[in-house]
Amino acid sequence: MTTGARRRMGVEERRDQLIAVALDLFSHRSPEDVSIDEIAEAAGISRPLVYHYFPGKRQLYEAALRRAAEELTARFVEPHEGPLGARLLRVMERFFDFVEVHGPGFSALMRGGPAVGSTRASAMIDGVRQAAYEQIVAHLGVPDPTPRLELVVRSWISLAETTALLWLDRRSIPRAELERQLVHDFAALAAVSAAYDDRMAQVVRQMLADEPADGMFADLVGRLMALPAPVRCA
Repeated sequence: MTTGARRRMGVEERRDQLIAVALDLFSHRSPEDVSIDEIAEAAGISRPLVYHYFPGKRQLYEAALRRAAEELTARFVEPHEGPLGARLLRVMERFFDFVEVHGPGFSALMRGGPAVGSTRASAMIDGVRQAAYEQIVAHLGVPDPTPRLELVVRSWISLAETTALLWLDRRSIPRAELERQLVHDFAALAAVSAAYDDRMAQVVRQMLADEPADGMFADLVGRLMALPAPVRCA
């Protein structure tokens, strides 16, 4: 009878394994509720060995956060083809895929987990937001964004984060509806800004010019036109 020997891992391979294990655990429970002992058990190693690769839980959390940040950033990458509304919808679908898979970890990330106050953690979160901002501006085809356009895009990214957190808490609104609503929110924010700024008006006109009759932005107009008339009191 032969027994299988446990394969020894190199330093980087073991670090990658611990990051993956931690990220999986953080995806199901808040990082504050996950202990080093649980991470060690899930990785099949001893607690002291975890500390051999990471000085403490915060460092391991930050490494897992970096991995998650890279994955989340990739969700905003979308080919520059087709109507903008359809592109934004695909981005929101991938964004909510990430949120659903990494629910507690995403919530802890945005609300503050064991790395709260960490300069590196804050920089990683800001890096995701900046990457999302640059992706959206690139889709709009504006090489030199005006302050109003920056306000619109950054406000929309913040709205998407808040919407995802509220959805995770209650899930009282179907996810697919929220994905579409966020695309409509972008159009609404841009339209309001266009009423105050000629360059934003040009951006909105271009958005609408490329939109098909059955597209996302046209869908918003149709929903608004279908609103029931107000009931007037006699």
